[in-house]
Amino acid sequence: MIPYGKQHIYSDDIKAVVNVLKSAWLTQGPKVQEFEKALASASGVKYAVTVSNGTAALHLAYLAADLGKGDEVITTPNTFAATTNMLLDVGAKPVFSDIRLDTNNINEKDIKRRITKRTKTIVPVHFAGHPCDMRVINNIAKKKKILVIADACHALGATYLGKPVGAWADMSVYSFHPVKSITTGEGGAVVTNSKTFYERLLHLRNHGIHKDAKGKNVMTELGYNYRMTDIQAALGISQLLKLKLFTQKRHQVVRWYKEALAGIKEIILPIELKDIYSAWHLYIIRVRNAFERDDLVSFLKERGVGVHFHYPAVYRHPYYRKHGYSSIALKNADIYHNTTITLPCFPGLSKKDVVYVARAIKDFFDGHKYGN
Repeated sequence: MIPYGKQHIYSDDIKAVVNVLKSAWLTQGPKVQEFEKALASASGVKYAVTVSNGTAALHLAYLAADLGKGDEVITTPNTFAATTNMLLDVGAKPVFSDIRLDTNNINEKDIKRRITKRTKTIVPVHFAGHPCDMRVINNIAKKKKILVIADACHALGATYLGKPVGAWADMSVYSFHPVKSITTGEGGAVVTNSKTFYERLLHLRNHGIHKDAKGKNVMTELGYNYRMTDIQAALGISQLLKLKLFTQKRHQVVRWYKEALAGIKEIILPIELKDIYSAWHLYIIRVRNAFERDDLVSFLKERGVGVHFHYPAVYRHPYYRKHGYSSIALKNADIYHNTTITLPCFPGLSKKDVVYVARAIKDFFDGHKYGN
């Protein structure tokens, strides 16, 4: 089976982890700070705070922004549920904006009309690694005096107008799950240029405890144990050195797909807009005829292609339907929900594999033409 995503671990990655295992520090040691410094530099910001996973990073970013009961947050329904689950957890209300069908990102033109007196934050998601139009989003936020917290879990390595995508929000959140741009096994981070947010994030990830003026540990607010280990950080440092290579390899995979899938009129291929350098975390095609999507998925899986679906519209999850979102229906989000398939895309994918996937897709549609 060709998986849709897969980590790529080199011998020096393994060596970096082994060196930590032989050292005096397994957690809360020097490798965490080293990784944070490197990550901040790669993101074009002053500060980075690493945590145990991407969901924890979202949670802490929302807490650092003081989101709570009565606050509304405009975001996209086209994301992993964690983006909005953590809003619910802090008491805020997700307000869903429709998406664009070219990038599958939040529709910037739909944001303005959803802003109310209760809107406190916009949470754009750089879906599949393609940055949102952050200049437009930031202009809206600035005029309304609201924050922007970007879910960049798919997008480490991407750039927007020549700058790292992590530098385009008040806070940006990463995930280091094995299928992401780089991996630490599990892990996540929040990056920011705000010293205030940075210090608050440090406290929140460590039980709300920090050292006072006398050097004593004091707890000043309710926090969590969301710390990253030095084992994870060592892997992250080593992986981050390969981020450019990994992203280039993903772009090569996309070029192969573009060539191999050309001429199959029954599908729509993903794009990369001008002034954008996508991280290409996911490669998602859209089937023109929604009735053929599920049959194509079954056909490809039978051929050993591990296709996937990212994601059901958040408001379509049973939990959300039962908790205030039963009547939500957004035109483009629902089109996306019914027509897309995630094809394999990761740095180690070969041209032979891409050609095989494309051949299988062509065989499916040729079979339909002739009634097979």
